[in-house]
Amino acid sequence: MHEIHIDGETAIVVRAFLPSAQRIYVIDMRDENNNKKYAMTKIHEDGFFEVLIWDSEWFPYMLAFTDYGGNSWKSYDAYSYLSTISEYDRYLFGAGNHYEIYEKMGGRLISHGGTKGGAFTVWAPNAKSVSVIGNFNQWDTRRNPMRRLGISGVWELFIPGLMENDQYKFHVVQCDGTPVDKADPYGRYAQVRPETASVLYDAKKYKWKDKRWVTGKSKKNPYTSPMNVYEVHLGSWKRVPEEGNRFLSYTELADKLVPYVKDMGYNYIELLPVQEHPFDGSWGYQLTGYFAPTSRFGTPDEFKHFVDTCHNHGIGVILDWVPAHFPKDSFGLGRFDGTALYEHADPRRGEHRQWGTYMFNYGRKEVSNFLISNALFWLKEYHIDGLRVDAVASMLYLDFGKEAGEWLPNQYGGSENLEAVEFLKHMNSIVKEREPHALMIAEESTSWPGVTKDPKEGGLGFHLKWNMGWMNDFLFYIKNDPLFRRNHHNRLTFGMAYHYSENFMLVLSHDEVVHEKSAMIGKMPGDDWQRFANLRLSYGFMYGHPGKKLLFMGGEFGQYQEWCESRSLDWHLLQYADHQQMQAYVQALNQLYLEKEAFWKEDFDSHGFQWIDCDDKDSSIVSFIRRSEDEEIYCICNFTPVLHHAFRIGVPEKGTYKEIFNSDRNVFGGSGVENTKKISSEETPWNHFSQSIVVKIPPLSIIILEQAKEREKKSTKKI
Repeated sequence: MHEIHIDGETAIVVRAFLPSAQRIYVIDMRDENNNKKYAMTKIHEDGFFEVLIWDSEWFPYMLAFTDYGGNSWKSYDAYSYLSTISEYDRYLFGAGNHYEIYEKMGGRLISHGGTKGGAFTVWAPNAKSVSVIGNFNQWDTRRNPMRRLGISGVWELFIPGLMENDQYKFHVVQCDGTPVDKADPYGRYAQVRPETASVLYDAKKYKWKDKRWVTGKSKKNPYTSPMNVYEVHLGSWKRVPEEGNRFLSYTELADKLVPYVKDMGYNYIELLPVQEHPFDGSWGYQLTGYFAPTSRFGTPDEFKHFVDTCHNHGIGVILDWVPAHFPKDSFGLGRFDGTALYEHADPRRGEHRQWGTYMFNYGRKEVSNFLISNALFWLKEYHIDGLRVDAVASMLYLDFGKEAGEWLPNQYGGSENLEAVEFLKHMNSIVKEREPHALMIAEESTSWPGVTKDPKEGGLGFHLKWNMGWMNDFLFYIKNDPLFRRNHHNRLTFGMAYHYSENFMLVLSHDEVVHEKSAMIGKMPGDDWQRFANLRLSYGFMYGHPGKKLLFMGGEFGQYQEWCESRSLDWHLLQYADHQQMQAYVQALNQLYLEKEAFWKEDFDSHGFQWIDCDDKDSSIVSFIRRSEDEEIYCICNFTPVLHHAFRIGVPEKGTYKEIFNSDRNVFGGSGVENTKKISSEETPWNHFSQSIVVKIPPLSIIILEQAKEREKKSTKKI
């Protein structure tokens, strides 16, 4: 319906397209008896009808159809409804400040003008035309053309009568006349791959049960709280081989994965991307559905149930989020309206050649708005506790992964991507304002300054940064035969030289157990016993070192094969004692970590760490103190297979010390060398301390001590 003016008078023109219709009438819904109707004239044999109605204003109406078989029915007309997105919404979107734009864009099930149906909104400013196609109109591009709303570049249409699970795409006639069918950039749900249509879904019906968790987050300081993360790829944690190697569903993962994580003593799960993606082999890092949890594992509500279950087990959920690039699939974001809409037009700015993907144009306000609203969407609508932002370095540097001549300098001639820098600052500032208890974590592999500093101080505004330097140094060190580790001792200790420059998270992630890098146990030198001992020592050193912690799935029980996204972890290994003992060790280490606040209370305060001895390269032994205001523990790590029966280390206080943890215990598969008795300090100066103790240090082990406090005797004196 639209108005026209003829000789100074106003008329309403109604047009309809239905190839199967013989007759169509317009029924004026202002007439309670529905008697006032207007016959439409068939103006084209393909099925186009039109009627001119002399009326001065818009009015609600229905269409009554009769087909060639004599069947009759009534339907509301999509074009009788006003726009579902206001001019102010469009203004904010164009300015880049509509942070809940996902509530106005894409396909949504709503009630509009008293009628239930599907509202569709898409941004395609350079398209010649856009129409909604779906299983409800036989994918006919002529049936539901969309209306362009002014100069905003936004196209809109409300189609009455559509229901949940109806499938749809946007048929875009691009600026050069090329037709292409696009999935909804803001779609909430999608068909199971390899199908690519978007699916209408009622996003408001789920009833959350995690109020206690959400309320409790306001009392938690991420810097002074424990954080040991189990990194998971949902498609390969565990599969069902007897049913064709199928995935576990979100519901099954809630029943199986969440209790396992809780029992193992982790307090966070980090998920490799669960947003919709077409190719399993991308591990989820090449997204086509930024607002849709992948349908591989179930529905959006089933994913919400998974998150809910995590929260009700006391487990936070971190989601990998990918704003650095997107794939070139024809149904995705790339060249959406025939132009470089979401990406840069110049391939020197707009493409990651080594990944075969497009880069977002962070300087375009609608694109920035798309990404920031997406970050807020997962935090708000899915109660996600934090986002780990993937490949930040590739965003920050214009020459990332490129040779000379393949990249374009910034306006000052440098390699910094100034638009990406401003985008990250803006995003983190808005997240802090809108979702103040959400964690923002950067996977940033360079020495870019101030990643975790406040944007007001020139930083990027992240809470935590993955410490890739520590990871590379430590893995280089531990892979060496113990005989040669003395030559690389600085690789073990260098991390503390820059630790306080950022808020770091120590990671042994999925990236370290693929592409012929070997599984964690495979990186360890020596025979089988030494490999497991080295791995226990590695995890112990990591947990003792300042910084939050992350370990990829399978590493906790010593999986031998490299991780592969197309198969389950090798759970059958747990029939063997050494893998059972490895799993029991990580469980005990996690529990000790959570119990002892000295491990995490002052991760980013220099008071929380002190070397006892970091220079003993000949013995390849390091010792250090972890402390909080109320607690102090002593970690001694022996990186050689040499047993020390009487090893002296300095301690800061006179007193009695006891061993509280030992990676060499028999129950963990060790040799059973323990300090079973309390150890009294001696007035023998050592390691710059006036006191020292003598301990047994097992081969390839970490032992952890604390000072034994005498119980205060209760006073019986009467006052």
